[in-house]
Amino acid sequence: MSRSRMDVFASELSARVGRDLTDYADLWEYSVTDLPGFWRGVWDFFEVGSVTGRPLDESDQVLPDASMPGAKWFPDVHLNYVDAVLAHADRDTVAIVGLTEDGVRTEITWDSLPRLVGAVARTLVDAGVGEGDVVAAYLPDVPEAVIAFLATASLGAVWSGCGQDYAPEGAAGRLAQLRPKVLFSSAGYRFNGKDVDKRADSAELARLLGVGTHIVVGETSDAPDGTMTWTEAVAPPVGAPDHPAPVRVPFDHPLWVLFSSGTTGKPKGIVHGHGGVLLEHLKETGLHADLGPDSVFFWHTALSWMMWNFQIAGLLVGSRIVCYSGSPLYPDADRLWQIVADENVTYFGTSPGQLQASRKAGIVPGRDHDLSALSTLGSTGSTLAADLFTWVDDNVAAGLPVSSISGGTDIVSAFAGGSAGVPVVAGELSVRHLGVALESWSPQAEPLIGEVGEMVITKPMPSMPVSFWDDPDGERYRKAYFAHEWDRAGAPTVWRHGDWVTLTDRGSLVIHGRSDATLNRNGIRMGSADIYEVVEAVDEVAEGFVLGVDGPDGKYWMPLFVTLVDGAELTDELTARIASQVKTRLSARHVPDEVIVAPGIPHTRTGKKLEVPVTAILAGRSDVNIDPKSVDDYGLVDWYAGQGRAHEW
Repeated sequence: MSRSRMDVFASELSARVGRDLTDYADLWEYSVTDLPGFWRGVWDFFEVGSVTGRPLDESDQVLPDASMPGAKWFPDVHLNYVDAVLAHADRDTVAIVGLTEDGVRTEITWDSLPRLVGAVARTLVDAGVGEGDVVAAYLPDVPEAVIAFLATASLGAVWSGCGQDYAPEGAAGRLAQLRPKVLFSSAGYRFNGKDVDKRADSAELARLLGVGTHIVVGETSDAPDGTMTWTEAVAPPVGAPDHPAPVRVPFDHPLWVLFSSGTTGKPKGIVHGHGGVLLEHLKETGLHADLGPDSVFFWHTALSWMMWNFQIAGLLVGSRIVCYSGSPLYPDADRLWQIVADENVTYFGTSPGQLQASRKAGIVPGRDHDLSALSTLGSTGSTLAADLFTWVDDNVAAGLPVSSISGGTDIVSAFAGGSAGVPVVAGELSVRHLGVALESWSPQAEPLIGEVGEMVITKPMPSMPVSFWDDPDGERYRKAYFAHEWDRAGAPTVWRHGDWVTLTDRGSLVIHGRSDATLNRNGIRMGSADIYEVVEAVDEVAEGFVLGVDGPDGKYWMPLFVTLVDGAELTDELTARIASQVKTRLSARHVPDEVIVAPGIPHTRTGKKLEVPVTAILAGRSDVNIDPKSVDDYGLVDWYAGQGRAHEW
């Protein structure tokens, strides 16, 4: 059996530090005990020095200031993320595959990548874009978006993207904060069997942003007046070099701005730096995901979700990436599995929702498709239930490693998940990832093992935000992650992520849900994710939504809202079966007060359930302001408000 890249890295690092780090637990312990030594090891293993112009020497500081917030990484280093991608451009294989819902397939080869990136970069320069300027995108998941990003970053300019499922006003609520000079948009896309025309919306967004240049991806005839076509943008100017020379910028120079969901306030622009993202993504893709030049990486995603940024990281280690613009469930739940088979995908990333839909549809991907190339299945977006691990083993491939990942937009990476060579236990995240000093804390700031606590990160990571946009004194940044009651108790400053977690004595994790959405019935705290795992395993239930609502005189109401699969009805027998399953698999205290069929469940645009604001609405609070543009179906909010008004305390 060939060794994984994690094995090779552990062996090389062991030789360097003079101790055996080949066991993952020992490697992780070293990675969070000696942060400078570990990250210098990552730098050297991936030969980052070859793309920065000089290797590190002993006088180079890795982490001269480890305080949080505000840690300083590699202060003397200048680099560019794009150099690490183009380092693979001497190959004549395919770098990027583009697929649309109606079956159109495009390819971009590695050796054509520099010309395309350089041509678009030249177009941006002609539009007045330079270091620190912002370029915005309003696009589906298409290869052109990747090229536009690489061109932007090569100039030291700042990228920010938004999916075209947003209305122009919703996209402007994010992108207008950045005052971009250029907008990339698409004439439209196909979704759920229908053509979606985005020409008018794109023109309106360009007007709202006040951009000087608007570049439209699509057929030339589809481009509105006053815009530039993609064909024009990639036409190389006379005398242009075949290989661009990306601008080398300071380690923490802004690479991109991602946005928080903004469900209850103005979306926060989260700024990440070139160097921090580069090192973190090399570690994640090259070590934990075991991706390399022979890999095909496909994560079903969209520009509004940080997994789009993460999928690009496959290019950093020479992998082929697959972009898919379309519904994951059209014409049926088998669609993504067909792509995995057709493209010989080695690492397939998806969501618990897509896996649940596959299970409910009764499909057997491993029987119906040749999935022999598939080596790992990744899942994120919400907690992956234990029964879905089992479903994958039974219906996709026996023994296929499932990497359930917890991370987020905040670090554009993962805190924990699977890792090459580490056994998988159903319902658990296998390990804390390297360089992530993750602990579970009690309310008294005591580390916990085997007990539920708050997930905290006690030491800095390179890809923690360098800042929030328009937050000159850093106050909003500190308030988001570092302001909590532990400070008043004299505990060290830590990153509080807002997840409720159990850390096992084996080093694995169980995520119980958001700590700010904790169910607290009679003083007993319970995780919503635990209840979803049980309820959504019931065949008739499509999705669950459990809330804990404080009422007058100390009363507490814990309703379970459900959507049902086609043809199912909420009978007394089904209600009793749901209650019985919850009681048997969890406890009597987890049983909801009532089960209510809902017309839908509201989510953020990245698929997270709106537990906190909807709970407040059910409680009758009048100060809850949910941004309609940040929710997938804002009309549901009124329905839930009505449920709150109708409840008799």
